Order: sequence, then structure tokens, then C-alpha cells
Amino acid sequence: MRRSFKFLLRPTRHQEIALAACLDDHRVLYNAALEHRRTAYAKAGVNIRYGEQSAELKHIRADDPDGQGPWSFSSQQATLRRLDKAFRAFFDRVKAGRTPGFPRFKGRGRFDTVEWPRDGDGCRWDSQPGHPSATYVRLQGVGQVRAHRHRPVKGRVKTIGVKREGDRWYVVLSCDDVPAEPLPATGTAVGIDMGVTSLVTTSGGEHVANPRHLAATADRLAQAQRALARKKRGSTRRRKAVARVAALHGKVRRQRLDHGHKAVLALVRTYDVIVHEDLRIANMTRSASGTVERPGRNIAAKSGLNRSILDAGWGVFLTILSYKAESAGRELIAVNPAHTSRTCAACGHRAAENRLTQTEFRCRECGHAAHADVNAAVNVLRAGLALRQAAEAA
Repeated sequence: MRRSFKFLLRPTRHQEIALAACLDDHRVLYNAALEHRRTAYAKAGVNIRYGEQSAELKHIRADDPDGQGPWSFSSQQATLRRLDKAFRAFFDRVKAGRTPGFPRFKGRGRFDTVEWPRDGDGCRWDSQPGHPSATYVRLQGVGQVRAHRHRPVKGRVKTIGVKREGDRWYVVLSCDDVPAEPLPATGTAVGIDMGVTSLVTTSGGEHVANPRHLAATADRLAQAQRALARKKRGSTRRRKAVARVAALHGKVRRQRLDHGHKAVLALVRTYDVIVHEDLRIANMTRSASGTVERPGRNIAAKSGLNRSILDAGWGVFLTILSYKAESAGRELIAVNPAHTSRTCAACGHRAAENRLTQTEFRCRECGHAAHADVNAAVNVLRAGLALRQAAEAA
């Protein structure tokens, strides 16, 4: 398996300045390569490819020894490949008839990652293996940066990336051949229903609370955003206000990740088969404002629902569930969620009137009563087991 390991970096002040310069110079390279492609096509109708731009790197580094010269050649190639990937995705969207989204120039706050494609080429993880108490990563042009390795790295380090999040720096290791860690079989299966009141409800009747981290931070975030709106663009005070807003959002994100990891771990340890809804979260949280010709309805209510769904972190939870289940040797099944909340788990009768309130379900046909989310989770489990049985028969 391929897995990523993320560790906090503890750079010195000089190393932090060098890391910031590294990011900025790679951003300049990205923007220059994008301008090269735009100009060549606008003036001569020529499409510039990655190979041509990579071949020019040698001359670019020679002409700019203080800017592009100090950094790793392979990391600059990775930045050019990043631009090439953005163009390929753009053309794929055009062919598919979706909104194209032409690649854009990166501002100072829009380029926060640099990647080294191979361990040992301009970078080295655990560059001082004999050190008794610390782990270091060596980065060309920066030096030996201390990393807080809070867990062992497994597998073979493939690529190394450095990422800035607010005022923190992280190293991200992408590792191949990471061994699986299967858990003992329990012989049980569960269906889960995702919700806003409870983040997860299982078919066994258990509820995992939704902490609503964003709602808990809403007052402080609103105050910080109002302070930001009053600051003059380009000023030092505005930069500090931006950092405060980013720090609040970063804390919410870390809280959401922490809660998701703990909730998923409890499920993976308990059940062999986990069935969940195949949710299209981007479609569910799409704006209801509509157009001038066809304006939407209940826009304020839909906006509040969208905010609650995103605050719950369904996408984060399902992503964590996917890789933890794979690592633990658990079976994960995604089913179509249509009608699971309005179908009776006892008799199969389907009607919108069966769900009386957000939490109460009572079948109009047989009188079966249950918690609405538990009833939906039972239907999810039943659909997943049917899919599994059909796949085994095939």
C-alpha cells in the first residue's frame, strides 16, 4: 500500500526564512511557466509542453543564480509537472463539457507546497540516523531541519514534500510498500447513516456525536473576519489579521480530523464489514441561489444546511474510513443512499410520510417505529449485504 506520513517541522529562524524563500521562488517559476504557455499560444498558436519547459530549466538557473539557482533541480521539475497536470485537468474538463477553470497565477497565499520527487535527490529524510534524540530532514538550500517524528515511518520513502499551514511547517512523506496491519476478525457487520444531528448512526443504534467545531468557533471567527475587513490592503496589520483568521480555520480543521480519526478507529476495530452511503457531497452542498431567470427557493435555509453538512465533515470522515479500513483488512461497501430514510426496515414500505420528524420514523403500513437514522442505517446495511452477496454469486 501507499501511505503518507505528515510531521511537524521545527525550523530555526534562518531556516524558516529559507523555506519561505524556497516557496516563493517555486511560485515565481510556476507563474513564469504559465505565462510562457499563455503567451506562446496567444502569439503563435503553439502549445508548450512540460518537456520543453523542463529543458529550459538549466538556462533559467544559470541566468538567475540567486533566485532559482540554490534550489533542487528535481523539485523545480516537480513544480513544472504540477502546472502540466493543471493543464491536463483543464483540457479533460473541456472535453467532458464541464466548467473548464483555466489554470490561474498563484498569489503569495495560494502556493504553499514544494515537492521533491525522490528521497536522496535534493532532499534526505532522516539525514542523521545516528542522532540519539531527534530526526532531521535535509533540504537543498535550507539545511538540516528538525522534524517532530511522533510515529514510526513504515515502507519506503518515495517522495518528500514541505507544506506551510499558517505559521507552521510540515514535511509530508509519501511511502510505498507500507505493510497492512490487519485486525482480528469480529464476525460482525454494520451499516452507518451520516447525519447533521449525529455525525454517524449505526444500524445497532449507536450515535456518534457531531461536535460542530465550526459553530463553536463562529463568534471568534466572525470577530476576526470583521477586524480583517477594516484593515487596509497590503498593510502589515492586514497580514496579521489574515493570519489570525487562518489560524482559527486551521484549528477547526485539526479538530475535525482528530474527531474523524477517533470515530473511524472505533468502527474499524469493532466491525469486519462496514456499509456506508455513497454520498455526493459536492452536489448536496451546491448553492440554491439559482440564476436571474430562475431564482432559487429557500436560499437561507439551504445555505444553513450546506454549512451544517460541511461543518460535520462527511468527506473527511469517509476519506479516513477508506484508508483505515484498507489497512485493517476490513471490507468497505458503498451503497446508493436513495430512499433509505423513508423506507421501513421492517416491511419495506416506502413513503415520505413515514419520517415524521428529523429523528422519528413510523411506518404508515405496519406501524414499525424507530429512530429515523437507525432505520436508515439498517436499510443501508441490508443494501450493502445484498450487493456483497450478488458479487460473491457472480
